[in-house]
Amino acid sequence: MTEMPKKQLPGHIAAALAGAGGNTDSAGQPWAGRELPSEEKYHNFDADDGAMDSSYAGALAALASGDGTEAQVVAALAHARVFIPIVAQLAEQEIGENGLVSDKESDMALVTLQGPDGRRALPAFSHAEALTRWHPEARPVAVYAARAALSAVAEEAQLLVLDPGSQRPFVVRRPAMWALAQQHDWVPSYADPAVQQVLESSVAALGNPSVVGISADAGQGIDSLWDTHTEPSGRLVRGGGTGPELCVTITLLPGLDQSAVNGVLAGLQEIWAAQEVFAQGVDSVQVKLRHPHPQT
Repeated sequence: MTEMPKKQLPGHIAAALAGAGGNTDSAGQPWAGRELPSEEKYHNFDADDGAMDSSYAGALAALASGDGTEAQVVAALAHARVFIPIVAQLAEQEIGENGLVSDKESDMALVTLQGPDGRRALPAFSHAEALTRWHPEARPVAVYAARAALSAVAEEAQLLVLDPGSQRPFVVRRPAMWALAQQHDWVPSYADPAVQQVLESSVAALGNPSVVGISADAGQGIDSLWDTHTEPSGRLVRGGGTGPELCVTITLLPGLDQSAVNGVLAGLQEIWAAQEVFAQGVDSVQVKLRHPHPQT
């Protein structure tokens, strides 16, 4: 009969035991040679091949073709596995007898980025190859996207950036990131009736007859630039940008000076900020002013 190889302890358990310096359990029985149940799950991704989640890939493809929305991409992320990069960070050094400095202790730390607007962002990767290309020395840790969002919140990051530096980056802004972390559905501010209601009620609350209309739409900030084989210069995709994601158009009567316009804007923004649904649901706002067309 052919001798079957003995089952080995999983690498992360073996490493932990080796690091603790113990080859036996508390009863003095050796760890070596023990068999573990084959059906036992050591983590949620023990059979993971490192590829991109198929639902997330499909949502990205639909977004690129114009048939999908960024809300659908975030919804696909809610059930997707991603990889978080972890890197070694020096915690303590010591000087040896020869006068050379050596690493004594090191910790594993999350990587964070700083966006163009200064906001902190946590990078995450939809497949292992993208992470390796981005940072060859980083250790990929597989987690659900909701867990990645929780980590971003813990790191006081305002953005979760999927596949930075790749052909198809996608930015999850603060409201969507919080929704992922809480495992709630996310509605973009520009498509949220509750946000529209706040805008409309703010005009009535301001009580200024110079404001004759207000409306909201998606801002240009939701656009992201993707590289493509057919378009070497890249193309804009309607979703996954860093913001501002909400464009508010305010219609004013003509004839107002700059001081009066500033007063209107300050008054409206103060009302918006006081509304919880607006403060939590809107990441950033772009304001446009217009005047009504004269009737002919």
